[in-house]
Amino acid sequence: VQLVESGGGLVQAGGSLRLSCAASGITCSDAAVAWYRRAPGKQRELVAIISIGIISTNYGDFVKDRFTIAIDDTNNTMYLQMTNLKAEDPAVYYCYAYPPVYWGQGAQVTEYS
Repeated sequence: VQLVESGGGLVQAGGSLRLSCAASGITCSDAAVAWYRRAPGKQRELVAIISIGIISTNYGDFVKDRFTIAIDDTNNTMYLQMTNLKAEDPAVYYCYAYPPVYWGQGAQVTEYS
């Protein structure tokens, strides 16, 4: 099983970015999939999650309708569309799939001013 992330980069406050996580060896729509992030000096936190069978989605409180998690079954890829980025959003973003637990390698989102 592999989860390969892409789409990280430099962002400005108010900007947008889309992260991708291409899965192999696991079907995203048959698993619970999520995005987590870890900022320097902070603990890892849940950004967004889709339950097994795409029954429900949930977001961290800090998201406040700015991010959208989605799965594209045609290419077995999960996405995190981020808009209205804020100063607290830069972090390493990790995709995650369960069961069992798989992690991507991380995508760096960095702020530039």
